[in-house]
Amino acid sequence: MHAAARPASAAKAASDDMGFTPMSASELQTDGAAHHPGAALSILPDLIALTDSLAPDRAGIRLHDNPAVRAPVDCRPVRAIAIRHLGENARAVRAILFDKSPATNWALGWHQDRTIVVHARHDVPGYGPWSRKAGLQHVGPPFALIDAMLTMRIHLDDVPVSNAPLLIAPGSHRLGRIAENGIAAVVSRCGVRACLAEAGDIWAYATPILHASAATAVVARRRVLQVDFSGEELPEPLRWRGL
Repeated sequence: MHAAARPASAAKAASDDMGFTPMSASELQTDGAAHHPGAALSILPDLIALTDSLAPDRAGIRLHDNPAVRAPVDCRPVRAIAIRHLGENARAVRAILFDKSPATNWALGWHQDRTIVVHARHDVPGYGPWSRKAGLQHVGPPFALIDAMLTMRIHLDDVPVSNAPLLIAPGSHRLGRIAENGIAAVVSRCGVRACLAEAGDIWAYATPILHASAATAVVARRRVLQVDFSGEELPEPLRWRGL
């Protein structure tokens, strides 16, 4: 089920201002999330074509070495948001496609994202533990690196409350690394916000924010391309895996 197309005037407005609002930067700083309505409308057809070429059979498909991913991620609207929040050195370092549907549906409990993807394992102080997912080398970096990252979720479908919107605990990104046994208390204190979206919207998040997601309750797809950005270099000989 595809979302209804927006009027051409809406697409033009989103293209003109990249979905920015005067409050977007302050919202990211205070709440840990900023909504950029319509910012991805110009690349939506390319992303839908990409998802149609894949066969999702698990919770998330890690995308790498795929020009069909690099082109939209490097486009002006996406880069403008990354640079706005991280500075000129911002670059995409990981991409995952989430495709919830009646055939692939799941829920995700409250957690922080704490790993990055690198080219190869090198034992560097402060980096660990190490793991492999989908053939890619993952590692937990010093939390300061996660704290300086941005996660962008590009929505390919409408996400009303019934279609498993991402849930965040506003302000939790400012609390550093949160112990597993303390997550419930932090969510209770910060509260919960549902990040509703329309196809073509982008939500930008501070990467360490606590977040969760329920299974979709409707017979519909909920496709999201999630891209992590960083403006930092890794200590040699570690290198970002990138896209």
